Amino acid sequence: MAKTKAKEQSTGDRIRKLVDRTIQRNINGVSYFLSDDPPVGQSRKDIIHQRGTLQLFHYHPLSDEVYKTPVLIVTPTSNRSYVLDMMPGVSLVEFLLKAGYDVFLMDWQPPRPEEKNLSLQDYSQTFIQECLDIVARETGEPEASLIGYCMGGVLATMFTAAFKGAGVRNLACFTTPIDFHEMGMFTKTTDKKHFEVDRMVDLLGNVPPNFVLQGFQMTAPAGQSAAQITLWRNMWDTDFVENFRKYDRWSNDMLPLAGEYFRETVKELFWENGLMTGKLRVGGKRVQLKNITVPLFHACAQHDSLVLPPASAPLAKMVGSEDVTDIVLKGGHVSLVCGANAVGRMWPVLDDWLSERSA
Repeated sequence: MAKTKAKEQSTGDRIRKLVDRTIQRNINGVSYFLSDDPPVGQSRKDIIHQRGTLQLFHYHPLSDEVYKTPVLIVTPTSNRSYVLDMMPGVSLVEFLLKAGYDVFLMDWQPPRPEEKNLSLQDYSQTFIQECLDIVARETGEPEASLIGYCMGGVLATMFTAAFKGAGVRNLACFTTPIDFHEMGMFTKTTDKKHFEVDRMVDLLGNVPPNFVLQGFQMTAPAGQSAAQITLWRNMWDTDFVENFRKYDRWSNDMLPLAGEYFRETVKELFWENGLMTGKLRVGGKRVQLKNITVPLFHACAQHDSLVLPPASAPLAKMVGSEDVTDIVLKGGHVSLVCGANAVGRMWPVLDDWLSERSA
């Protein structure tokens, strides 16, 4: 009899739980489609420089003591920068501020039609040099730690190689492609045999964000469907839904790319693989990775479907630095730098490395 009552109570608990979740799923479902976009990028900051597509943020400190060497973050040109400041508790920017770093960040706005002629030189040299000069004036320090994520890492690497580390004390890169012939679907879709980049850029000017988004989605065709299924299964969980909306907003919030910059990226990096061959020239300067001699921190994600590990792996072996930290961590392209996975894995390792080189 006791067992029967316990079984009935257990069944009743499961039914009540199922009903509660069904109700909450419907409430959250309505909220998901009708409410405004959730807030992101909430760390306090000032825009201290703005020129066209470029904005330079300076974040307010969150520590009484601040390291001598400032940090300048170079973000991907195709995505919004708030992926590094998604929300309190899972924000790389917030983490660095609380750890005592003086944080600056290069944020990209959609390039205007008249900015279609911005080039690889503008992004990998002019803009970074401009921001480093401003950081130096703001802090009184002649050098900064340059941190780059994804294509931001490519630009930071190209700058450091072209100028042989001038103004750069440390270089840290995450999920940064170097061998563009190992970029999987991106390599295939930009193949010169069928991709008429000149015609596209000459016709459109700036490359529209939908084209960029479709390129990302092709690397994981089933990803969107799988994400929607996961969302529905967890629609009853308010915290899960809120977090999902923020990441989903970012993954679909793509930026157009300046036409000439896109053209040169395709030709010089994807077609010619200039960083791997050492033959890349930008703005009249030879961009050879062996010219990088500053301390290097390099992290790639084991399950990255965008920048495959073979594409990013060569960096640590090709630089001229004696001080090199090269790590492979579990996670994907985004979870390496953002979210609970990053909080427990990559961020503490980065802090340990950076703190020793920022005094």
